Amino acid sequence: MLPAAGTYHFPWEIKSVPEGKTLRTFGRLQSYDMISSQAIITAQHASVQHCIWVCTKFVEPFQAHLGSLYLVLGETECGEGENVLIKARIFTCVEGMNLQLLEKAVDEQRKYFQERMKNPGGNTS
Repeated sequence: MLPAAGTYHFPWEIKSVPEGKTLRTFGRLQSYDMISSQAIITAQHASVQHCIWVCTKFVEPFQAHLGSLYLVLGETECGEGENVLIKARIFTCVEGMNLQLLEKAVDEQRKYFQERMKNPGGNTS
């Protein structure tokens, strides 16, 4: 059986995602430890810096570009303390991607799915 496709969650929403849920998110690679197979990605929202721990065991080896933007697809797992760990299945450098457009696209997708849930028959009358 294939794993779930994963819905987009902004980095500042990760702490509210239940354990074991498949998700997609993004952030700048702050650090990478090849020995422990762990990376930390960060994202700024308002005045808060959000850090996300990523287990990279399933995506190694890869070229780590510190400071570059990465897209992560994986499952959530409880980390140490209040930290959430994402076990990455895909960890892709997307440097140059327009984050404002990505955030807008995620918001539009959410609106679409909410409308679809309100009107499951497709009737627009």
